[in-house]
Amino acid sequence: MPHTAHIPSHRKPRRRSASAMALRAGVAGGVLSTIAVAGAAGPANADPVTETIEMPTINPEGLAKTFEATAQAQQQVAFDLELQAQEDAAAAKAEKAALKAKTEAVRKAEADKAEAKKRADAQERASRTAERTQLASTSSNSSSNSSASPSKSSNQSSQQASGSVGTVIAFLRAQVGDAYVLGATGPNSWDCSSLVRAAFRQVNIELPRVSQDQSTAGRQVGTSNLQVGDILYWGAAGSAWHTGVYIGDGKYLDAANPSKGVVIQDLSGYPATGAVRVL
Repeated sequence: MPHTAHIPSHRKPRRRSASAMALRAGVAGGVLSTIAVAGAAGPANADPVTETIEMPTINPEGLAKTFEATAQAQQQVAFDLELQAQEDAAAAKAEKAALKAKTEAVRKAEADKAEAKKRADAQERASRTAERTQLASTSSNSSSNSSASPSKSSNQSSQQASGSVGTVIAFLRAQVGDAYVLGATGPNSWDCSSLVRAAFRQVNIELPRVSQDQSTAGRQVGTSNLQVGDILYWGAAGSAWHTGVYIGDGKYLDAANPSKGVVIQDLSGYPATGAVRVL
């Protein structure tokens, strides 16, 4: 040992520069930061990860079966949809056919009904024509017979009047059931005054066309002394609005209204205002 080893040194400590101190502080800080990060991540002496993740093994045969099953399911869905569409189309077609058949049946029934009514009307017209022809023939024979015996003038006059009334009433009865149509003049539909006028034309008596004038066409007789063939009217004479003909037994025949047509009615149920006599 040197003889001066025990003597403390009187050398002044070396003064470090500020830059060197900053450099050392930065290095120290970086080292400390690294140590802190490593400590947060886990123990410095942890064992390394050695576990191996095994990937699943793909089975080509199983995958093919899965695809096949999926394809079959899709085919079944498509088949079901097609079958449903066919069933819907068949149902719609059947419904359309049923509707068409029903419409045709209704049309045929209406046509048959119209044809039956047409035949019935034709038969009724033929029957009335025959009856009117017979009435005209009877009236003609009565006129011939009355003119053949001029020596019995009073008796013949009475018979001719009776025969004329019978002809009028027979004609009126032949029209029962005809329709009432305002303004109609026959042969199958009438209004009240046209029917009265047509009836008296059968015995060559020409009456006015309308009810107002018919109510003043003959001799006023009132309603308490009626005879068969008297013309009844409703309303005042000269302004009557309805006419008919008295047929005896308290009844009269008229073209009543659109709901009744030509009918025979009881005078007590609808009393007339007055009456005129032309026969």
